[in-house]
Amino acid sequence: MQRKLIVEFTKMNGAGNDFIVIDNRFFNFSDDELADFARRFCPRRVGIGADGVLAFSSPADAAHHYRMRYVNANGSVGTMCGNGARCLARFARNAGILDEELHFESDAGVYRARVGPAPEAPVRLFVPPPGTWIPDHPLAAALPGGVAAVHYLWTGTEHAVCFVDEVMGAPVQTWGPAIRHDPALAPAGANVDFVQVLQKGRASAPAELRVRTFEKGVEEETLACGTGAMAAALVARFLGRIGADDVQVHMPGGVLHVGFRRNGGVVSDLYLEGPAVTVFRGTVEV
Repeated sequence: MQRKLIVEFTKMNGAGNDFIVIDNRFFNFSDDELADFARRFCPRRVGIGADGVLAFSSPADAAHHYRMRYVNANGSVGTMCGNGARCLARFARNAGILDEELHFESDAGVYRARVGPAPEAPVRLFVPPPGTWIPDHPLAAALPGGVAAVHYLWTGTEHAVCFVDEVMGAPVQTWGPAIRHDPALAPAGANVDFVQVLQKGRASAPAELRVRTFEKGVEEETLACGTGAMAAALVARFLGRIGADDVQVHMPGGVLHVGFRRNGGVVSDLYLEGPAVTVFRGTVEV
């Protein structure tokens, strides 16, 4: 009988957005193997339970510290996960990479992160400027009754941002899949962010948003979404719904901080900051 492989993992979360983290420098799992691992162990109740799998891998370029590979719970590859990237930076620090600033590769490009010395210190992820921006993106199907428009922005992955009057009462499990699978967003689809403005903010005071996100690849609402927090903050600023470049984003699992500079239509110095917590470590047989 063939012996099973014992795989060590770390369970982490960023504001409730949770991940199974594997040191893939040792295991060298292929993309197909990582996809199988995610489909097997991410389901809750019958697996470890997570929104996705983070593979901590050796970089292609020796000038960088590591490579991040993110696989959604359904086995699909995600180009970027903001909370996952922050958790993986904490994992890298715990693995002995002690440089003040970490540079890592991802499918969305090269990113930077800064990890505080204390285990409870927030992790800041420095993010390249956003990509494709389409305000009032037309959809093939009619919009839900409580959504006036859908605004598309790429912040490492695809996002459809929808402003609502009362986000906690929004039927995210109904509206989210309908917009996420709309043919006009094919083939990639989009995460769908439902956003309520709490405080408009100004130059001397941060804005505040409340956001709930339906994530593709997980195919349900998650407790937080880092790229969604950035998309919500940027779109709110682009449309004049907030008046500050410093934004506190309240999500069901916690608060994320988004900061940036905006000069006309150009965004620079974009970052995402928040908690990145180790929950437990364990092993599984594969």
